Amino acid sequence: MIFVTLGTQDKDFSRLLKAIDREIEKGTIKEKVIVQAGHTKYESKNMEIFDLIPTDEFNEIIEKCDLLITHGGVGNILSAIKRGKPVIAAARLKKFKEHTNDHQKQIIGEFTKQGYILELKDFGKLGKMIEKAKTFKAKKFNSNTKNFIKLLEDYIIEDNHTSWFNKCREVIMYLLFGALTTVVNVVSFFILRTCGLEVYISNLIAWIIAVLFAFITNKLFVFESKDKSKKKSAKELVAFVIVRLLTLGVDMGAMYLLLDVIESGEVFSKIMANIIVIILNYIFSKLFVFNK
Repeated sequence: MIFVTLGTQDKDFSRLLKAIDREIEKGTIKEKVIVQAGHTKYESKNMEIFDLIPTDEFNEIIEKCDLLITHGGVGNILSAIKRGKPVIAAARLKKFKEHTNDHQKQIIGEFTKQGYILELKDFGKLGKMIEKAKTFKAKKFNSNTKNFIKLLEDYIIEDNHTSWFNKCREVIMYLLFGALTTVVNVVSFFILRTCGLEVYISNLIAWIIAVLFAFITNKLFVFESKDKSKKKSAKELVAFVIVRLLTLGVDMGAMYLLLDVIESGEVFSKIMANIIVIILNYIFSKLFVFNK
């Protein structure tokens, strides 16, 4: 029996299932095929496909299978090689929108280099890889999981095998949405001033509008806090408002210093105050609001 596992990522990996289906149709695969597909939606008359399989049953299937075909998930690979099962691993690739980056190529490459698994690079050669797996003698696995995972993390992160964007994604996204927040704040401020409101009242209302915009964008796109529990979201909102109230004081103080003391222009004062606030908001939000 062949067990296929695609992990629990929220991205489709039907490319691998299509390749397996082709080999079944050609007669290369005659064994029963069970698939744990996760979020991949795929229909086939040739395979038993499940979204998720309970842990105990999952482990039982690995114990019984003759071959594991999987993606580049460390957990799935370790589960199989610790049991002495032959493994064929295929990386999810960013260009096919199967992952946010190509780190699985490095993970699979390390396991392959150590002699633990077989790597499937060309899906058109899956049949040949399955034949090779029948006689493949994997290196015996000595349980040293923590050190092995650290080795992989060092290879991927410290040795610069992760793209510069993914390393700096959080800061880049914060700066992007920080700039948009500044635009929202400044535009709101000058619209309110045009309507005749006093400068500090305009500044306060513009701040409130910008805070609402910033909370939503920071939660969803910058720090990616996707916990859907109402309790956690409420705590985040309270902490976010407290942080923004503190930086509001900084904003008001900077406006007073620049506008009334130094007597800079309104535009210059507003922009400079916002730059200071953006830097403080990032530090406080990361440490006290959306900390993981």
